[in-house]
Amino acid sequence: MIGLKAFGLALPLMLLIAGCASVPLKQAGTLSSYDRLGEPKGSLSKARVYVDGNGLAPLQKARIVPTVFAFGALPRIADPADRTLVTNAIDRALCVALSDRYQMVPTGQPADLTVRAVVTDVVPTNKAMAGVSAVVSLGTGFVLPVGIPRLPIGLGGLAVEAEALDKAGVQRAAIVWARGANSIQDNPLVSEVGDAYGMAASFSNEFARLLVLGKEPEGLDLSLPSGQRLQSWFGGKPKYPACDAFGRAPGLAGVVAGKVGAPPEWTDRRPAPTAQY
Repeated sequence: MIGLKAFGLALPLMLLIAGCASVPLKQAGTLSSYDRLGEPKGSLSKARVYVDGNGLAPLQKARIVPTVFAFGALPRIADPADRTLVTNAIDRALCVALSDRYQMVPTGQPADLTVRAVVTDVVPTNKAMAGVSAVVSLGTGFVLPVGIPRLPIGLGGLAVEAEALDKAGVQRAAIVWARGANSIQDNPLVSEVGDAYGMAASFSNEFARLLVLGKEPEGLDLSLPSGQRLQSWFGGKPKYPACDAFGRAPGLAGVVAGKVGAPPEWTDRRPAPTAQY
């Protein structure tokens, strides 16, 4: 029994060392400028960022241009519905996070700040291996002192670039971002975009934090989420009606479904899909 416990405690560390998808930072040429981006930083995710705090300070209203896939990233995910899952998750998380600082308005209305993001790359998740990982993790959870983390095979990832422009088209913030899944922190979802979907909110929260603070953040964000963000996370009404254009978060239903490896489309409460080419 002692050996079994030691195995259960050591396995997560072994998998963390071995299991992490590599996703490089990638430029797709969609930003108005890359000249002011800083050097790559980060451990779990990598990012090059630029922010003009003084330029952002007086701005009050913001709108989101719906996220799209860069032309070079389209072949990575063949199903338009899967691509929409990822892009909509990015927009929904951006809208909710930015609501802490800005009044969010619909795309067609005037705004002080226009935010737009482009998916530059996706490393598809291996659906078969994700399914095996989910079954193994659930099964061993009943017999080992700790559950076995995800198998370090077939992990996916996401790369995005985004910017925020003022009324005059001046770039006030920008980011080039990438992250790969790892065996410990990312639940296996049986979908080609399982990992990319899970990382959409991570990207959006990082970029939104840059815009809300008006400066490059230092260290992890240990602050408690605002009431409006908690309400939105649970699938409730967002602070601004404009955010409803991106549907409601799956909340606890999504958490439970994720534990068993269910694909994100089972619980994602997105609006009716539109054509994407």
